[in-house]
Amino acid sequence: MSSFEQLRQTLHDIGVLKSARAILAWDQETYMPRGGAELRANQLALLSGIIHRRVADPALGEMLSATAAKANGDPDVAAIVRESTRDHERATKVPAELVEERARVTTLARGHWAEARTENDFAKFLPWLEQVVGVSRRIAEARGYDESPYDALLDDYEAGATASQLNEIFPPLREALTDLLGRILDSGVDVDDSCLRRTYAPDLQAQFSRMVAQKIGFDFQRGRLDLTVHPFCSGTGPGDVRITTRYDKNAFDDGLFSVLHETGHGMYEQGLDPRHFGTPLGESCSLGIHESQSRMWENLVARSRGFWKHFYPKAQNLFPHGLGDTSLDEFHRAINRVSPSLIRVDADEVTYNLHVFLRFELEQAMLTGELDCKDLPEAWAQKFETAFRIRPPSDTKGCLQDIHWSAGLYGYFPTYTLGNVYAAQLFDKAEEDLGELEPQFQRGDFRPLKDWLQKNIHREGRRYAPRDLIKKVTGKEPSQEPLIRRLTEKYGAVYGL
Repeated sequence: MSSFEQLRQTLHDIGVLKSARAILAWDQETYMPRGGAELRANQLALLSGIIHRRVADPALGEMLSATAAKANGDPDVAAIVRESTRDHERATKVPAELVEERARVTTLARGHWAEARTENDFAKFLPWLEQVVGVSRRIAEARGYDESPYDALLDDYEAGATASQLNEIFPPLREALTDLLGRILDSGVDVDDSCLRRTYAPDLQAQFSRMVAQKIGFDFQRGRLDLTVHPFCSGTGPGDVRITTRYDKNAFDDGLFSVLHETGHGMYEQGLDPRHFGTPLGESCSLGIHESQSRMWENLVARSRGFWKHFYPKAQNLFPHGLGDTSLDEFHRAINRVSPSLIRVDADEVTYNLHVFLRFELEQAMLTGELDCKDLPEAWAQKFETAFRIRPPSDTKGCLQDIHWSAGLYGYFPTYTLGNVYAAQLFDKAEEDLGELEPQFQRGDFRPLKDWLQKNIHREGRRYAPRDLIKKVTGKEPSQEPLIRRLTEKYGAVYGL
């Protein structure tokens, strides 16, 4: 067996272990009884430690060196070796015991977060937040960084990105969005979205959502859709991609757009090349790129008029009491209503990224020690009031609303905004290559866009760094300008600006 064949087999085995961990994590958020938290924490800690030791194994380093010496210019081999070497070197810096501790602490912390959120009791979560922040700091220190401990964690989700690099994009985007929001709020135009707040049976919502997801390209022979508190996508490997959502009988848009968002993630996972499972070429490029897929399908596709020209008659037939007396124009305006929201996942396109900026600042401050964890609720409330002109009435609708910090996902939030930025830029390029897309959506033809994304994004795996992939596909460096232009044009029309 050649060194490359040995390397592929080793990476495949690690991929199988990661898929087992993903199933355990998926089960924890869907069907696991609350009494199983302690056992699940031990299971995930042990499995995470095994995976970490395999990735950090000196024998893997030897295989990588031997394969690199015999790559002979093969671009696939070169990419696999380059990215696997990066993973190996990062892993060798962090003791396996610290990885296991993080898995155990975050698994238990999620349960305490859920209780604190339900009971609006931040004090119940505080000791666990302090533990998660503490172990995250130790991991950052073990990895090392040039400017900020935050960079060492951000690199988990957006390879090569730094806080200072994000600050080239985020401030001008924040300024443009704040200005647009101010003009919308001062316009005097009130978009009526009451049609979305009528009664919609959850079982019929599930039926409609599944039909839409399948129509735009999610393969239910290789995936499934389940219920959870916090919607997510779990790509466990070829042939098994799991998406989740939640339904509110008085919010037609809540469950549907969650499904569309997770469907975008799911189609990315289903679009990865199964021949490269376990290797970097069979993995998603980054969370920012991943989020570009979900936000594209959720917002640029599913909030378009062409999309609903196709699906709205079907929705009216299924929900005659909710939508029967609402015109397409009224419905389209309703799903594009702008209104500052306390909850990030309920936010509209204009205000969504303002939620991200708040979290981006707060988690950096917690990691550096500038913000003590006990002061998080007040710091959150002050920043939120400044950004949105409203003050959270409770911690449940404030700093306890997201699962991310209990799960140790520091550096994750910025990828949501990067996803919006990337999505607009990629959509522009897709239209340049495929022609205007809305008429295609109106015909129910979503295949051209899906195929374009699979060819240009999904099948590339981790062949390129995120910024390099965007530049390769679009011919331009990542920029906030396409997103600003699209939002300004769209909401200028909705609000007569």
